[in-house]
Amino acid sequence: MRIWFNYWFRTAYSIISILRSQLDEDNCNYTIIGSHTNEYSPIQKVCDEWYIEESNSENYVEFCLNFCKEHKIDIFVPYRNMEDISGHKELFEEIGVKILSDKCEYHRLFENKSTAYKFFAENKILNIPEYYTVNTVEEFKTAYSDLQSKYESVCIKFVKDKGGQSFRRIAEENHDFNSLRYYGSSSRISFEKICKILSQKERFDDMIVMPYLSGIEVSVDCLQTSGGLIALPRFKGENHLEYLRFDDEILSMTHEVLTKVPMEYPCDVQFKYLGDKPYLLEVNTRMSGGLPMSYEASGVNIPYLALKKVMGEEIRMPKYEMTEKIFSNVEIPIVVK
Repeated sequence: MRIWFNYWFRTAYSIISILRSQLDEDNCNYTIIGSHTNEYSPIQKVCDEWYIEESNSENYVEFCLNFCKEHKIDIFVPYRNMEDISGHKELFEEIGVKILSDKCEYHRLFENKSTAYKFFAENKILNIPEYYTVNTVEEFKTAYSDLQSKYESVCIKFVKDKGGQSFRRIAEENHDFNSLRYYGSSSRISFEKICKILSQKERFDDMIVMPYLSGIEVSVDCLQTSGGLIALPRFKGENHLEYLRFDDEILSMTHEVLTKVPMEYPCDVQFKYLGDKPYLLEVNTRMSGGLPMSYEASGVNIPYLALKKVMGEEIRMPKYEMTEKIFSNVEIPIVVK
């Protein structure tokens, strides 16, 4: 069994590690193949074979098909261009390759935060934050004026965004000396400054304007089984601590998401609190970077179960204790080369 991970983020090092641990325990005959545009990606240290991809993503599906043929891939776990690859599953199936990824329509829905919010708002399920989608500086000013009159703080983010890179909280920039001692001050931007920047473009890509959700963030690692939904909620606390906490409201909202959009493979449903009310933040149609922490706290090996599922095996609901656990992530240095 030859399994290919393409262009995954560096914390996938741990995702692949926990997959390997169970495959080894089962005495499986397998090979992990990894690829990336970064020749020094740490993921290579948990791969049996390692290849460098070109940064140009044009005709990427064709590249992947040829890679699968050349390297005799059985199972492809895509990260780069997931939506496009999922939209061409039949081409991979024709050459005997199984794709561990959900339907293209689900990727397309959740890649666009504005579309996802609209979808759930129209279906009148979940708590969706009030939001505007804007394309001009004047639209932004109108949206900001309305939200600022109702909420303590407002934030922005491009609708299509990787890892929250475009997130900014609109607030007076903190020039107090003590602000230098803490993370996060660099994500603040003043109303005047953001208006000046946005004015550089007559129209810009879809940007979402919404209240800043100042409370705890919750990330729920999920996988559907024949016996029900695996849902492992990680509450992100202070001092690098996280809590595996089976909160009824969070679990209910997660079930609502997966009932309305019945994804079959691993996904990450995120919520954030404003006061004592949790709101849907976003849904990632892939394994999360924090999934290995869920594994350590619960013992549930989602990567391994997903692999068995894509191979056509029936996945039953694993037994795990629904008791609170407190845990932290410790980064371990490795020599890449």
